[in-house]
Amino acid sequence: MTDARNGAAADDGPESRGPGGHGPSAHDTVRLAVVVGALGVVFGDIGTSPIYTLQTVFSPSDPHPVPVTTDNVYGVVSLVFWSVMTIVTVTYVLLAMRADNDGEGGIMALITLVRRWGSQRGRRTTAALAALGVFGASLFFGDSMITPAISVLSAVEGLKVVQPSLESAVVPITAVIIVLLFLVQRRGTAAVGRVFGPVMIIWFVVIGACGVDGIIDHPAILRALSPTYALGFLFGHFGTAFFALAAVVLSVTGAEALYADMGHFGRRAITRGWMFLVLPACVLSYFGQGALILADHRNISSPFFLLVPDWGRWPMVLLATAATVIASQAVITGAYSVTSQAAQLGYLPRLRIAHTSESTIGQIYVPWINWLLMVSVLTLVFAFRSSTALAFAFGMAVTGTITITTLLFFYVARAKWGTPVWLIAIGASVLLFVDLLFVAANLTKLVHGAWLPLLIGLTVFTVMTTWQRGREIVTTERVREEGPLPDFVERLRSGEPPTLRVPGTAVFLNRGKQTTPLAMRANVEHNHVRHDQVVILTIETEPVPRVPAERRLVVDDLGYADDGIIHVTARFGYMETPDVPSTLAMLDPGRTEGPLELDRASYFLSTIELRRGKAPTMAPWRKRLFIATSHITADAAEYFGLPRDHTVIMGSQIDV
Repeated sequence: MTDARNGAAADDGPESRGPGGHGPSAHDTVRLAVVVGALGVVFGDIGTSPIYTLQTVFSPSDPHPVPVTTDNVYGVVSLVFWSVMTIVTVTYVLLAMRADNDGEGGIMALITLVRRWGSQRGRRTTAALAALGVFGASLFFGDSMITPAISVLSAVEGLKVVQPSLESAVVPITAVIIVLLFLVQRRGTAAVGRVFGPVMIIWFVVIGACGVDGIIDHPAILRALSPTYALGFLFGHFGTAFFALAAVVLSVTGAEALYADMGHFGRRAITRGWMFLVLPACVLSYFGQGALILADHRNISSPFFLLVPDWGRWPMVLLATAATVIASQAVITGAYSVTSQAAQLGYLPRLRIAHTSESTIGQIYVPWINWLLMVSVLTLVFAFRSSTALAFAFGMAVTGTITITTLLFFYVARAKWGTPVWLIAIGASVLLFVDLLFVAANLTKLVHGAWLPLLIGLTVFTVMTTWQRGREIVTTERVREEGPLPDFVERLRSGEPPTLRVPGTAVFLNRGKQTTPLAMRANVEHNHVRHDQVVILTIETEPVPRVPAERRLVVDDLGYADDGIIHVTARFGYMETPDVPSTLAMLDPGRTEGPLELDRASYFLSTIELRRGKAPTMAPWRKRLFIATSHITADAAEYFGLPRDHTVIMGSQIDV
């Protein structure tokens, strides 16, 4: 990720050119590599949408089918084009991607911006918008489950076009591909990632070329570039067009990925990849498919694959399968990232996270999420059995996230940049009208599958908000049991209770310097011992992706420079994984009241056993959910990188 970010920044000045400002340089090479990398990771989902979008719009199995007429084809193709331009190009590329959190994007970044800038404009509004953002992030988990299923299914369904007798093999082949996809996640994507970009470049060139071939046969389809066709279809045939929007939205699936992956590649690389390759290729494919349907209405069965010459359909099925696997990989990695960020921000318990690349910090693997996603995706494949059936469910997750992103962006634009109210009103009214129109259209598919992402989103939202509330309750009770740290230090200096000082260094992990670590209190009050050097360490997660080294550590002697007790605050960004021994090794010996024997230090953890109490802090079912969720918490010693043979765990009980 570091290389990608540097590469994205390298295209800002004249140093990006060779001597005299002419010809390619190393910066140009890096810049091109970043764009290619973005093509392989960012655009997989939205780049494979042409496989199933128009097929779904005109599907006869749709509960609200769109009649295949010349006017409707022009209207639908125009509506697809202007939906892509409005939602992806305007909302995300031109607007939302400017609202970054220290270079990072995505709805979790917007939540932190709302928290940071909205606190000055009213706590209730900020809390409500943050909660709405959490629901948007929850919907993304539904997207993460549906995307691999619908993408791989739609590609493998190409087998029915080239060999109808293989129709019964579509679901089993899809299931095998998905299982293999999730099995290799623990190995990371570093090696595979190097081929993602070139494969997607081939993909976009091929689908664009096929689109051109279709347009040549029926060039009149280009008239659909005019917004009058989209508006005429929408308002002239509102009953038909409204229901069509539930499938048209499939053309913008993956728009959130452009924003979420901004931290990996930079806004400029993503913008260039979108404007110069992905957008033209997708538009050409949609228009080519439209031309094919105009030529023969029977082509609605699979316009994407039928657009390919007979000799190229087998290679296209293989290429489409590769592209959809890449699209699935991108959204799975996104689910890992959202999980990690949510845990860092306190919405989910701390889970075990493995970094799968030494050079790219963003490549992580979360085992618990991986297996949950695999089971969920396989369940969807066997339950729905076709991409068309899944499409009814897919749109709800997409439109919900897009609408919430738009709303949060305009709030941040006003709170952070002071954008004039009149400009906010105009922009928000237009874009939210479009977004809400899509949401309303997808609500008509509620009984046909749209309930699924809403159910997933509500479930994840309930878990996240329950965990956040439960943590607040536990923190309040824990503060009461721990007692003030300054008072405890004073008691130690006065010799109450009497303690024996033993050689060595003890590191107590604690939430702050206001309260006493439970393990330290137990060690003194029950064992009557303390170490010569005591480090009370607090890990703080800041609402930024990464914290620079110069701001990493803050040392406080707690009022006395001769008692061997210090408090250290270690700051990390929500994209970083704390490593306690390595962090403490960065301390200046002159600030630690004596040398720390880190190679032989003892690390003390205070663990809490949660019990369901009688106090009306939460509903009984939420208490059970909170306690159940706590069982998936990662081992603290492993999470903080503590050496097992030097770690002591001491526990206590708290009622919730």
